[in-house]
Amino acid sequence: MRDNLMHLLGISGQGAGFGRCRTTKVDDDCGWQREHLIFTGEGADREDIPAVFLRPPDGHPPVPAVIYAHAHGNRYGTGHTELLDGRPALHGPYAPDLRRLGIAALCFDLPAFGARQKPTESARAKALLWQGRTLFGQMLLELRSGVDFLAAHPVVAPDRIGGLGFSMGSTLAWWLAALDDRLRATSALCSFADLEALVQTGPHDGHGIYMTVPGLLPLARSGQIAGLTAPRALQICVGLKDWSTPEMAFVRGRLDLEAAYATAGAAERLHFHVEPEAGHEESAAMRQAVLAFLDQELCA
Repeated sequence: MRDNLMHLLGISGQGAGFGRCRTTKVDDDCGWQREHLIFTGEGADREDIPAVFLRPPDGHPPVPAVIYAHAHGNRYGTGHTELLDGRPALHGPYAPDLRRLGIAALCFDLPAFGARQKPTESARAKALLWQGRTLFGQMLLELRSGVDFLAAHPVVAPDRIGGLGFSMGSTLAWWLAALDDRLRATSALCSFADLEALVQTGPHDGHGIYMTVPGLLPLARSGQIAGLTAPRALQICVGLKDWSTPEMAFVRGRLDLEAAYATAGAAERLHFHVEPEAGHEESAAMRQAVLAFLDQELCA
């Protein structure tokens, strides 16, 4: 199924999404470093991709790390800064909590966000669709290149890399886990539902055009895609009052996902945190569950 998914995404046979990387600034963060980077994208435009890498100093023994995918929320000015500053729907920024756990983190501006707002999401998505590619595929390709960067870095333990994201970042996180076996553990917050059920009932229109993958529904359901992560650890966190995870659509996705993990003999590696009254936001309890999961699966 992976090859077919890659074909639909328009990224089959493509190489890394990054070319060069340079450091522009390094800030101290309680003995760790906030290393500000510029990756250079591959392709005709050679687009600069700003990023921040929260990590221990050079010479430190290798630590676990996560590739952090930022959210959407029509806040196009917010890209990699979400890791450091958070956003209203999050229970504070993740950088301090990850540092306390001893987990490094890499986050960069995804296309159409942060310093990459031009071209717009709509313009990028349409241009790529006309080329037989997708904006969602470009995002995933760049995130995979972020995993390449982490796996090769001397302060990162390459067998302890995870994924983390909220909202758009959640969808990208569980897709990335499905496509990249290097992710040992992935936590996806506030965006996991059966897409066909969303289309049938209408909430799919709340998602941006970035997520359009032509021909996807006849190939696989959301839970089947996420199930490609098995037997590696996966955590899904949802609120049932969330527009993006209505209960019926979430239950359909959950059943497919549980079936995939049962078939792989790895039911204990699949974790759900469900809050019946929560909306499209991270609660204090959800943050606690995420940190406990990452600590157990990446640090223990």
